[in-house]
Amino acid sequence: MTSTSQPRSLPAVPELASEAVEQWRTEEAELVDLLARARRSVGGLAAFRLGPVPTVLVTDPAAVQHVLARHPDTYVKRSHRARMLVGDGVLSATGDAWKRQRRLLQSQFTGTGMRRYEQRIAAAARRTASRWEGYRRTGETFDVGEEMRRFALDTVWRALTGLPLDDHTDAELRSVERVVAAMPTLPGSVDEARRTVEADLARIDAVAQAAISTARSSSTASEPGVLHVLLDASAQHPEYTDRLIRDELVTLLVAGHETTATTLTWLHLLLDRDPATRNADPAALVSETLRLYPPAWLLPRHAVRDDTVEGHHIAAGTDVLVCPFLTHRDPDLWPDPEHFDPSRFTTPGRLPVGAYLPFGLGARACLGTQFALRETTALLELLLPLGPLTLHSPPQGCAYSITVRPDGPVLASFR
Repeated sequence: MTSTSQPRSLPAVPELASEAVEQWRTEEAELVDLLARARRSVGGLAAFRLGPVPTVLVTDPAAVQHVLARHPDTYVKRSHRARMLVGDGVLSATGDAWKRQRRLLQSQFTGTGMRRYEQRIAAAARRTASRWEGYRRTGETFDVGEEMRRFALDTVWRALTGLPLDDHTDAELRSVERVVAAMPTLPGSVDEARRTVEADLARIDAVAQAAISTARSSSTASEPGVLHVLLDASAQHPEYTDRLIRDELVTLLVAGHETTATTLTWLHLLLDRDPATRNADPAALVSETLRLYPPAWLLPRHAVRDDTVEGHHIAAGTDVLVCPFLTHRDPDLWPDPEHFDPSRFTTPGRLPVGAYLPFGLGARACLGTQFALRETTALLELLLPLGPLTLHSPPQGCAYSITVRPDGPVLASFR
């Protein structure tokens, strides 16, 4: 495989029949249903048309590696609706700006940088475990999804600011969830979309500005957070204005709590369906949950030049959809793929690169992978010993947005 322009004589990517696309439109099904149909009918590299721009689905591991890891400059991220929320943060930045921003933040979430957050993660986990011990004593019903949201937000807030999450900030930052949930149905016009969620964006901006002001007035704190690192950078790099610092703060809030909360909520649903897995290693439980429900279920890219993938021609201007959700459920890669089996991650075995990518792959893989894995396992080590839950009318389906979530509340009590 190469990334140079190729002659048109190369075969095109096999295409899903237009009748299948029209049937999908008639059924008004989820996008994932069309993608699953394309993979079953055509394979791990499948083309289809939803409009004037050709689209190619990528689920084959070698093709996934090619697109995300080997040729990220050919397959680029495009501006999307999330920009109204995260602005020019590292999630949406491109080019040299993205490289600078990523370099600054990467040191905070890898290696020695992670060690400074161990105590903050542990404190947030203890806070949640204490609430659950209270639920066990009283027998009251609680919402697992809400509990996981609060834990994940508390953890990332401590990492960012050095402070525990307070009730006012928690309440105001529910605006983040509302904006994220609204994105798939927002008007096509950027201005109209922004007006639709204007009140929530204003609340988010107010929280961010208050956090920046507090961090600036306590810049000599003994345990500074990521926000202090961003403020220090502004002294040397003029591009780190208060607006960009706000964008990075909100980006890390969005990426750092929604995905973790969703993963932990799915894990409790999976434990309820297969109680025997409760005794599995917590890290294996998390890894298998991430296989079935990867935080970013779809990774859109855009081909900016002609290319060849697995012997097939990809024309410049093609939209490319890498779908970890479907790669992780490929029976050729994962025997009995719909079955929740944490032992997949405790027994020796070798998967091709690109077969497992819950946090993406390549240069734009998630910055917070180590942080997310540590906080999820730290919480499970405290919650699992408290005993199994009884789930009351647990949701059976999925809601597909930026993440893939249970399609209803997960109400539970201790047995």
